[in-house]
Amino acid sequence: MLEQIARLESELSQLFCSTWPRQGFEWSVSSRGGPRVLSLAELEALRDDLADRLSQTRRSLSDRTYVEDQNRRRIETMLLEPDQHRWVRVSNEDIGESGCKHWHVRPRWGVLGMLMSWWRVRISSGCPLAI
Repeated sequence: MLEQIARLESELSQLFCSTWPRQGFEWSVSSRGGPRVLSLAELEALRDDLADRLSQTRRSLSDRTYVEDQNRRRIETMLLEPDQHRWVRVSNEDIGESGCKHWHVRPRWGVLGMLMSWWRVRISSGCPLAI
């Protein structure tokens, strides 16, 4: 039983390390009320809680990575066909990366570009300097 709990805690920590810097996942393991020897029922409850949290975390991570992959594909199609993605904006957070970079489809040369249907992807330079 203790080996199963240790394996589940190890898998949860590996999942945390592999998903960094993403936020929104609960990684802490709750204590059972101080140092003492847990009964078999408490160990089973702890194991079941860890298994449930691990499966929920894997499911939510899978959903999030699916959305991030879709956003990466959107960036690729934006770069290939900017006129099909007018005014679309994708940020680094949308693809699971840290930073302030954005991909934004805008008309080339303002109103004239809108009238002539000249669109391009502007990639921001990142975060502004701290003052």
